[in-house]
Amino acid sequence: MTDPTDPNDTLNRPHRSVRSFVVRAGRMGPGQTRALVALGPRFVLPFVAQPVDFAQAFGRTAPLVLEIGFGMGDATAAIAQALPGTDFIGVEVHTPGVGALLKRIGELELTNLRLIQHDAVEVLQQMIAPQSLAGVHVFFPDPWHKKKHNKRRLIQPAFVQLLASRLAPGGSLHCATDWQPYAEQMLEVLSAEPALRNTAAGYAPRPDYRPLTKFENRGLKLGHGVWDLVFVRS
Repeated sequence: MTDPTDPNDTLNRPHRSVRSFVVRAGRMGPGQTRALVALGPRFVLPFVAQPVDFAQAFGRTAPLVLEIGFGMGDATAAIAQALPGTDFIGVEVHTPGVGALLKRIGELELTNLRLIQHDAVEVLQQMIAPQSLAGVHVFFPDPWHKKKHNKRRLIQPAFVQLLASRLAPGGSLHCATDWQPYAEQMLEVLSAEPALRNTAAGYAPRPDYRPLTKFENRGLKLGHGVWDLVFVRS
């Protein structure tokens, strides 16, 4: 019998032959490059194949929220600034995004944010202890529009089961997308996970802590929809 909450249980880990991301070369600005050099050693945690003591990493004990795929990090920095009593771990594979968020960390003098540049599935499996997270944010993941690419979408049953196992009871999973077919899939997959409970009758109102991005504001003015889903660990 395997245990889905055991980070060392290799038999029950989601199969990773199909990844939800493609690592693309991106242009690094001088500010991002300087931030990587100056702030990377302090704020970027190395990937390790064992649970991390995040209280030691932050120098305090506080609620811990993991964000997966923070892009260029503007929303991540804004949330961390607005919630100084919460610690945040941002996971992103693209170096320009890591550099951009490090730059914001320096500009805003944030102390409650750390970054991991690695595959989020492996981070969850190996670095995050079961039932240790107060929340998980997955904002605007790649929708993989083409039907033949839908299998690459991040929000799939095995991954949601892994996410749920890392949430503490009462912890929340907040997803957002601007692609309606993906929103419908998210709602179906999240609703089918027995460890999670929807906080709304369907899609949730946007929580105040999630800021509108420039891209999202532009889309809303054009009449495009945005769908938030907020589920809680039972």
